[in-house]
Amino acid sequence: MLAGTMIGSGIFMSPQWVLYYMGSPGASLLIWAACGILSMLGALSYAELGTVIKESGGEYIYILRNVGILPAFLLAYTSVFVVRPASIAAISIGFSEYVVAAFFQDCPLPQVVVKCTAAACILVLSVINCLNVRLAASLMNFFTAAKLIVLLVITVGGMVLLVKGNTHVFQNAFENTAVGFGPIGVAFYQGLWSYDGWNNLNPVIEELKNPEVNLPRAVMIAVPLVTCIYLLVNVSYFTVMTPQEFLSSDAVAISWGLKVLGSWTWLISLGAALSTFGSVNGIFFTGGRVCYVAAREGHLPNILSMVHVKRLTPSPALILTSAISLSMIIPSDFSTLVNFTR
Repeated sequence: MLAGTMIGSGIFMSPQWVLYYMGSPGASLLIWAACGILSMLGALSYAELGTVIKESGGEYIYILRNVGILPAFLLAYTSVFVVRPASIAAISIGFSEYVVAAFFQDCPLPQVVVKCTAAACILVLSVINCLNVRLAASLMNFFTAAKLIVLLVITVGGMVLLVKGNTHVFQNAFENTAVGFGPIGVAFYQGLWSYDGWNNLNPVIEELKNPEVNLPRAVMIAVPLVTCIYLLVNVSYFTVMTPQEFLSSDAVAISWGLKVLGSWTWLISLGAALSTFGSVNGIFFTGGRVCYVAAREGHLPNILSMVHVKRLTPSPALILTSAISLSMIIPSDFSTLVNFTR
């Protein structure tokens, strides 16, 4: 759940924006490493909270039990009506851009097609999560395995070229590095977006077996694993593409595939689509529980605390999240939604 949610659209979309704001490959890699360390510190703190307060709801329930009603109320509304839906909308757009890019390789992506595909992604996953918890969890396992295989292909391909001497980008790795709080701060927003999901077990901790052992274990395995993968994938990108090619690409992984895999580039497109699709599924799975718990505590309408009699899924909460996410797709693009959620 943790690795599957963290690895989503970010590693396929954000590297371009991190480089754009930092100006150099070396500084970009430092940002990715720093974001991983920061995420690990946050995840360990959440693991401690989760083993002490064994209630679903994540940060909402922690604030409610330790700070008070008003801050928890404000966080619930922010999470349910802004952060979670915007995350779903952004990752769905990332999914749709990689799907549509496979059919429009030599021309700009038509935004109507992109947004309709993103809407279809949201609707399909909303139905799946409303129908069956086990099906949603099984899909999570499948998509996690698929995205790790694709990232392994990118990593190995880049390492092979690096060993062969394709190191020209790293010879002046810090040239043109941007200096200032503004560019570094926005670059951190883009990098941290790719690590978003490190706290995704806490909202469903009531459904986790033996949380005292499994929650810290999951954190200490998943976050370092994802950090190493992100760094290796970025090195692979820079090994194959110049910064100029990097910045001019609509889909970095596809551009990498065209230069390395040739006619097999469709594998990267498929993998990126599966990765983002699985990440949206993970946010749906946990986001519905946050809304459900907030309603159970009386901070949202009672109907949102209801679950399906037979399927035992928080259907009203999931339907509300889907509706808000669909409305956010219409006026926004990927970068705008990422900065908005941060």
